[in-house]
Amino acid sequence: MGKYISHPLIKKDLIEQRLYQLALTSSALKGTCLIVLPTGLGKTIVALMAIAARIGDIGGKALILSPTKPLVEQHSEFFRRALVGCTVAMFTGSVPSDKRSEMWKESQVIISTPQVIENDLRARRIDLKNVTHITFDEAHRAVGKYAYVYIAERYFKDAESPLVLGITASPGSEPEMIAEVCENLHIESVEVKGETDSDVIPYLHEKAIEWVRVDIPQGIVAMNEAMEIVLADRFEKMGELGFDATVESSKRELLDLQSRLQAEIIGDSNREAFSAISILAEIFKIKHAIELGETQGVEALRKYFDRLNAEARSKSGSKAAKRLIMDREMRSAIAMLPACNEEHPKLDEVQRIVSDQLRGNPDSRVIVFTNFRDSAEVVTNALKDVDGVSAVRFVGQASKYKDKGLTQREQAEIIGKFRSGEYNTLVATSVAEEGLDIPSTDLVLFYEPVPSEIRTIQRKGRTGRKRAGRIVVLIARGSRDEASYWISARKESKMLKTMSAMRKSESVSSVPGWKQKQGPEQEQKQKQLGEFSGEGLVVYADYREARSGVSDALEEMGVGVAMQRLEIGDYVPSDRVGIERKTTADFLTSLIDRRRELFGQIADLARTFERPLLIIEGRDLYGQRQIHPNAVRGALATIAIDFGVPIIMSGDDRETAAMIAAIARREQQDNKREVALHGTRSAMMLPEQQEYVVSAISNIGPVVARNLLKHFGTVAAVMSASREELLEVELVGPKTADRIREVVGGEYKG
Repeated sequence: MGKYISHPLIKKDLIEQRLYQLALTSSALKGTCLIVLPTGLGKTIVALMAIAARIGDIGGKALILSPTKPLVEQHSEFFRRALVGCTVAMFTGSVPSDKRSEMWKESQVIISTPQVIENDLRARRIDLKNVTHITFDEAHRAVGKYAYVYIAERYFKDAESPLVLGITASPGSEPEMIAEVCENLHIESVEVKGETDSDVIPYLHEKAIEWVRVDIPQGIVAMNEAMEIVLADRFEKMGELGFDATVESSKRELLDLQSRLQAEIIGDSNREAFSAISILAEIFKIKHAIELGETQGVEALRKYFDRLNAEARSKSGSKAAKRLIMDREMRSAIAMLPACNEEHPKLDEVQRIVSDQLRGNPDSRVIVFTNFRDSAEVVTNALKDVDGVSAVRFVGQASKYKDKGLTQREQAEIIGKFRSGEYNTLVATSVAEEGLDIPSTDLVLFYEPVPSEIRTIQRKGRTGRKRAGRIVVLIARGSRDEASYWISARKESKMLKTMSAMRKSESVSSVPGWKQKQGPEQEQKQKQLGEFSGEGLVVYADYREARSGVSDALEEMGVGVAMQRLEIGDYVPSDRVGIERKTTADFLTSLIDRRRELFGQIADLARTFERPLLIIEGRDLYGQRQIHPNAVRGALATIAIDFGVPIIMSGDDRETAAMIAAIARREQQDNKREVALHGTRSAMMLPEQQEYVVSAISNIGPVVARNLLKHFGTVAAVMSASREELLEVELVGPKTADRIREVVGGEYKG
């Protein structure tokens, strides 16, 4: 009988003692640490031992963060079972915020999704002062604006005794990305255990890897050749516009070009860039269709064309979809689909491989991974005809066109039935790759390779946990599959080399690719922020502004930001000032698509606050989206003159934050005003409601609405007036009169 971990806070005879886990725990307690450990070797157990030691030594709270609700539920169940004498709380968005606040005070160990903790921190419902340990599960996510980054920054600013543990099986192949994760989580050391380590080998099981290559059906080849003619035409048009892109351009190169085009549209109002980005959208759609046919088969391609047709018919559908569906060559290619009677040979291979596995070992568990939901459905249906196979589709929560997602409860039920044997085959998309407590499987089948070393490692980690496992990868010859396979293999090899270099490094900063972000630009930014002292100031912000960058900049300036659901405005720096923030893109989009929404928001702001203010953030308000400058000037004039709302232009989110901070300082420190929320939208008086109804018709602003009501006396009289009578009203021209008659007298076509 093996030895077990003995600790006052860990349940007796529950956790097997493994020397490599003890060594990793020791490193994790010496300082902030990133632990890289293959799937199935007990990363969560290392976190458990570190938390028990930390709480047992200095007390305080422990926080465990995981990316998804199912993972949070899984960890909660484990820690409640494993910890003795500790109150364990589970936080998700389904737990009311006021209840979370009470649970936070009463609990020693909190397990949560990061978004919930970020929101609670911003809303000042919780604080991290007494948190003595945070575990970041799937730590490789701590990049960009992911919630992990904000939480870690706040933790090291607010906590009295901070200690961080990051855990992951696959940190990525790029040293720069790993370095960014380490910097964002304040990591001081990295501990790596691999499948070749002597202390790990006894706990590993063999994983046999096979590659099965198949040929693309001839019908698909012919249809793809027809689509490639359309693709060549679109690249030719890109060249005519002066942009360097060819049929040989990789997806990465095309995405980089897309980013450059978007920058040119925003910065220089480049009309050629505007046209090119729309053509590029067509190119992505054609390339996706070609890839689907090559790697997934006829049925997946048919479903994609159905969605493309639906998008083209929709009022909100993209111009790219509409142009493609109207293109004669593209229609000819699509018309070839019914003649493609041969399904993809991958389906026959899936049936053969899964059938052989279950025939040889009826108690086996199998996971078939596929990139696309449509393929998951096709594969599941194909397996239902195979004797001895009980297959079920396992997808994410989001619902798409004619495809309803699974709720988290449904996901949990499926996993339970898979564990019990009611289902022996799971046909899953990426939702089954990361962290979920899916039972160890005997066979993992890749319907296609994925060009990501992280996802590949996570898929492989689903087998070989408790017994020997088998991995089979299907590859369509001459297709995107081959490129994806080699990309993933190269990245995985590079990741192992990076990990090896990390083992030999004395500190994180000496890892290859590490670049300290603290350059002259960052120092200058911090200097500018340091010039403003916001000590003691508080600003209410709408929770939807959490990702804007403004709230982060305010906090860096020392201004407290309390996130709330604001019914009116985006920021409230005092009891009389309400601020609506719009980026130039938001402002111009509202002029095109939702004119009433913009003016409705401004009207509510003006009615609710004594000092309303609109901040428009961004550059070149008059050049984007090909809107005539006079339309923009007219909207600004209406806001400033008719509604009496001042407008301030801001270059970026930091400039916006500096302005809000300056207003807060003037209001709260100089004018001694309090910060108070206006709970609800103030009720309109009858005249305001009447003006609101009339001005709901496009081309009618508040001034014209008042003129119409003064002239005719009632809303009913305005609506029943003839064109000639309408033209008698001041500021009502032929276009406005015609628009009123069209709205009032036109047939409703829904």
